[in-house]
Amino acid sequence: MIAQRPAYAAPSVQARAEALPFRDNSFDAVLGVLTVHHWKDQAKGFSECSRVARSRVVSLTNDFDVCTKFWLFDYIPELLYADRHLFVSMEKYEELLGTVEITAVPIPADCRDGFLGAYWKRPRAYLESLIREGISTFSKIGNVDAQLARLEADVESGAWEQRYSDLSKVEELDLGYRIVVAASQKP
Repeated sequence: MIAQRPAYAAPSVQARAEALPFRDNSFDAVLGVLTVHHWKDQAKGFSECSRVARSRVVSLTNDFDVCTKFWLFDYIPELLYADRHLFVSMEKYEELLGTVEITAVPIPADCRDGFLGAYWKRPRAYLESLIREGISTFSKIGNVDAQLARLEADVESGAWEQRYSDLSKVEELDLGYRIVVAASQKP
């Protein structure tokens, strides 16, 4: 992604959340998008985010207490369990960051971002290898050919549409994605 940035763009720095190469209070805010579950030491990562942020730390994450009803887990339950233990609970955010404000982020039916829940209303998308390759959780679960064959058969036969007919009535869905905002903790 860095190589794709235009030459006139602001500089890009690669670093680990646990060791940010910036001075204290370098930024108004720090934003992490679906990243905390990749950190090796979440407490240290949040401490670093607070250190470099003057006012707030913001994280887009997933609340696994909510997302378990996503239909894709009916076909590929391994997706639910591959990352669940890595995601920070909403209570843990408060433990690590102090008082937090949590806001649900409903996913629109036409979402194109490419994260796991983006294609909730377009099941055929999950059949495309290029889309699955862009979703980190798929890389953790191994071969899912049998599960994908079942999904494809259900989509082709109309069984998927019948089973999840309630989805045709909504244009956005709460799949557990949350924005967590905390005031930066200063020593």
